[in-house]
Amino acid sequence: MSTPRPDLAAPHWLVQLLRSKPVPVPWNMVARAVFALAVPLAVAYAAGDIAVGALISTGALPAVLSESAGPYRYRARRLGGATLAATAGYLVGLLTGGTPALSVPAVILVAAVSALISAAGSNASVAGLQMFVFCVLGTGQHATGVRVEVLFGFFCLGAAWSYLVALLTWTVRATSPERTAVAHVYVELAAMLSATDEAVSRVARHRLTTAMNTAYDQLLTARSWLSGRDAAYRHLLNLLSATTPAVEASVALVNAGRRPPQAVIGHFVALSASVLASQPLPEPPPATGDDGDPLLAALYAGLVRIGKGDDRKRREPTPWYRRLRTWAGSLASGPLTWIAALRLTLCVAIAEVVGLLVPFERSYWITLTVGIVLKPDFGSVFGRAVLRGIGTLAGVGIGAVVLAAGGHGWALVALIALFAGGVAVGKVRNYGILSAFVTPLIILQMDLANTGSWNVVVARLVDTALGCVIVLVFGYLLWPGSRRPQVGGRLADGLDAVAKYVSHALVEASGGEARLARSRARRGAYRALA
Repeated sequence: MSTPRPDLAAPHWLVQLLRSKPVPVPWNMVARAVFALAVPLAVAYAAGDIAVGALISTGALPAVLSESAGPYRYRARRLGGATLAATAGYLVGLLTGGTPALSVPAVILVAAVSALISAAGSNASVAGLQMFVFCVLGTGQHATGVRVEVLFGFFCLGAAWSYLVALLTWTVRATSPERTAVAHVYVELAAMLSATDEAVSRVARHRLTTAMNTAYDQLLTARSWLSGRDAAYRHLLNLLSATTPAVEASVALVNAGRRPPQAVIGHFVALSASVLASQPLPEPPPATGDDGDPLLAALYAGLVRIGKGDDRKRREPTPWYRRLRTWAGSLASGPLTWIAALRLTLCVAIAEVVGLLVPFERSYWITLTVGIVLKPDFGSVFGRAVLRGIGTLAGVGIGAVVLAAGGHGWALVALIALFAGGVAVGKVRNYGILSAFVTPLIILQMDLANTGSWNVVVARLVDTALGCVIVLVFGYLLWPGSRRPQVGGRLADGLDAVAKYVSHALVEASGGEARLARSRARRGAYRALA
C-alpha cells in the first residue's frame, strides 16, 4: 500500500477536534430527547396542525439541550433553571422582535448578562446560554404572523412537557449493573468461607479479588460519567469500602484453616440479596461466646461496620445568599469574567449589525452562532468555531436532503426523533456531532414547517458561516491575548490553590467550620486544576 503524502494528510489539530470522546451512548438521554421532541409533533400532526406541534416542540428544546447525567436533585435544579431562563429569554425576544431598535439592544444586554452569570457555576452557565439562545430565536418569531401570547403559550406548554418527561423517567433510572457487582462480592465471600478444600478456597479467593476489582471499576467508571453527586452511587461505594475489613478478616480466617459459623455465611448471602433488591441491610448475627479468638472478633466487627457504611452525614447545602455572595466576589476579584463578557457583547453587537445588512429573512442565526461559539466557559473559541462550521455544513446538507425528499407529515416526525437522538449523543461525544444534528432539528422546527423553501437551507449556511467568521476575526484573531493562552500565571494560581488545600487537609479538622473551609479549599483546587 502507498503511504499518504504528508501534504495531503489532515492537520493534526483538525484530527484532534474531530475526534469523538470514547464514552458510552447515553440511551436514557436519547430516549427522553426523542420522546420530548417527537411526541408533540406526532400528536399535532394527528390532530391536523403540525405547525402547532413544531412550536410546542421548540419549547421542549431547553431541557433537551441542557440534559446532563447526574443525581435526581442536581438535574432537577439544572433543567429547572435552564427552562425558566430560556422561557424568560424567549419572552424578551418575542416582545422586542420585529423592531430592530428594541431587539438589538435587548439581545446585546441578554448576551452580557448570560456571560456574567456564568461565573456562578455550571448550572448558572447552562441557564445563561439557554436564556441567550432562546432570546435570539424569539426575535425571529414575528415573521410567523402568530400572536405573541399564542407563541409564548405554546413554548411554555412544550417546556412543561419536556420537564415532566424528564421528571417521570428519572425515577426509574437503573443502577442494576453496579448493584449486581457489589452484590457479587458478598456472594464470593460466602463461597470462599464455605469452601472445604484448600484448592477450592484458593480459587474462591481469586474470584473474590476479581469481584472486588470489578465492583470498584464499575462504580468509579459510572461515577466519572456523572455531573454531580448521586446518593445511589455514593451508598454503593461507601458500602463496598466498609466491606474491606470483613474481607480482610475472612481471608485471614481462611488462611488459618478456620471456618466461621454458618450464620455469618448466611448473613453474606442475605447482604447480597438486600443490595440487589435495594432494601435495608439485615442486622449482623450476634457474636459467639468465643471472645478470645481475634480472627472471629475482627470478622464480627467487620460485619457491624458494613451496616454502618453509609452513616456519614451529608454536607449541608450552601444557602442561596452565600452562593450569591461568592458569585459577586468572583466578579469583583478578577477581570477574566468581565473580559469574556466584553468579547461576547462586542461580537454579538457586530452580528446584530451584520444581520440587519444581510438580505436574508430570519438572519438571527448569525447572532445565534456567535453566542453559542463564544460562550465564555465552553472551551476553545477557535475549536468551537471550526466544529460549529463543519457541523452546520453537515446539518444543512441533511436539511437539503430532507427538502429534496419532500419530508412532511410522519416523515417529518421521524426525522425530528432521529435528530433529537443525535443531539443527545453529540452532547457527550463531540461538539461537531451536536451541531450537525441541532442545525437540521431547529430548521425543521422553526423554518421548514412554515416555509419549506430551499432558500432556508442556503440562508442558514450563509448565516452560520458569517457568525463563525465574526468569531474567528473579532473574537479570536483580533482579540488581545486570545492566541497566547496565559498558562504560566494560571498554573501558578493552581499551585497556590493546591497548597492552600494541602494546608487544610494535613491538619485534623476541629469543628464544622474547619471542615467547611477544607471542603471549600478542595473545590477551589479542583477548579484551578481544571
